Amino acid sequence: MSAEYTTFGLAPAMRAGGVLASGVFKTHRDFMDFIVGGQPLLFQLSDLDAVSPLASDVPPAIFTAEVRTLLLDAPAPLEGGRCVIYACPECADLGCGAVTAVIERDGDDVVWRDFAWQTSEHADLEREGYEGLGPFRFHGGTYRAELERLIAATSADVSASPLRPPRRRVLLIGARASVLRKLAAALRTIGVGADISRDAARVPAEELRTYGVVAFGRAVGVEERASVRAAFTAAGADVTFVDGLAPVIPVLVAQIEGAFPRGPWEAPRLTELSVSEGEALLTVASPCEVLVMAYRLDRLYRTHEQAVFTGTLDVGEHRVPLPPRANKGQSYLVARSMDTALVAPVPR
Repeated sequence: MSAEYTTFGLAPAMRAGGVLASGVFKTHRDFMDFIVGGQPLLFQLSDLDAVSPLASDVPPAIFTAEVRTLLLDAPAPLEGGRCVIYACPECADLGCGAVTAVIERDGDDVVWRDFAWQTSEHADLEREGYEGLGPFRFHGGTYRAELERLIAATSADVSASPLRPPRRRVLLIGARASVLRKLAAALRTIGVGADISRDAARVPAEELRTYGVVAFGRAVGVEERASVRAAFTAAGADVTFVDGLAPVIPVLVAQIEGAFPRGPWEAPRLTELSVSEGEALLTVASPCEVLVMAYRLDRLYRTHEQAVFTGTLDVGEHRVPLPPRANKGQSYLVARSMDTALVAPVPR
């Protein structure tokens, strides 16, 4: 095997949940990604919407079995010594497609080779192989140490474990109870804990410190906002405050998603969204599939939505023309990639 040595590591990553234009929810998934040669392996797979088998919501026994397979302490689940590297974030079913590779020992080393997009028990390398990806040769000691620490963390069941990322939790403060209830339900579906309150001063300090984001509705006054901020400051809570743009659930969900902090390996692929002179301006740091939706409130506060753009964008700045109706009334854009949600108001 002539593959050159490369580095192997693990780092927390996520597949962002969300509310799609159709009303369908995307499940939020936290997982450990493979860092190969100093960068996430998932980033080398053309914006694939997938997660590794090392997900935080997998039962401990199954999680340990997945790690044992990668360590070659258990038989490979697929023919030809193939293991699943990434799978569907919703069901992990092979029928939806999965990235697989042969994992084998070569002396003291471990080699990953013959990567393929597999949809059945048999991998057709000529038709489904990833040309130019791998093979990767890892020093066996480092490889085992990285994976074995996951088993140790799972057994210890400590809250600081990389397998258990801090729970994403938001406090919703607003005047429209119906909107807040719908928003809380949408956020919980994508893995964000949401609570509703109007008086943060009465909430114990230790509970305030469990929130990562506080979202204000538009009807919340200046004095009430200041009181909430003071309560979190007194509790020593490090939170991000978000001013809700509109009583439109997909817009609010995207605002809150984008407010949570990211880890060092979770650099977004879609980095900027703004609107100028009838165009959406998008900045892309890594090639990705992008969906841009426009949401508009009419005079009766009914929500209208329209798809503006969907497609793969390369690195750089891009201009997307907006349809005429997107410039009427109160309008907002939501741009999504696999791991990012950005929001921008449309100037009238």
